[in-house]
Amino acid sequence: QVQLVESGGGLVQPGETLKLSCAASGFTSSIYSMRWYRQAPGKERELVACITTTGDNTDYANSVKGRFTISRDNAKNLVYLQMNSLKPEDTAVYYCRARNTINYNVYWGQGTQVTVSS
Repeated sequence: QVQLVESGGGLVQPGETLKLSCAASGFTSSIYSMRWYRQAPGKERELVACITTTGDNTDYANSVKGRFTISRDNAKNLVYLQMNSLKPEDTAVYYCRARNTINYNVYWGQGTQVTVSS
């Protein structure tokens, strides 16, 4: 059974950093592309960052480009989102998503809250 568990969220001040982790179990990481999404109150869920199965390619939403970095460690079944220079508008629940690149099944984590406020 595939399970994704996010961690690392919290309350920080503008300009500070956080590193989110997504721990995956029940699958072989090397066949799953991974994404981070976020959803702020009253807004739709939006794509933040994505990374290919090998980690060779990444992409980011314009709003986080240059501040956030997605990475993965397939040996440990972990995906990370390093978030620097955080802004109040980054406040949201952040979700990890895995997609099987063979059968296209998609799995979501339960989310972790990130709050950026002075």
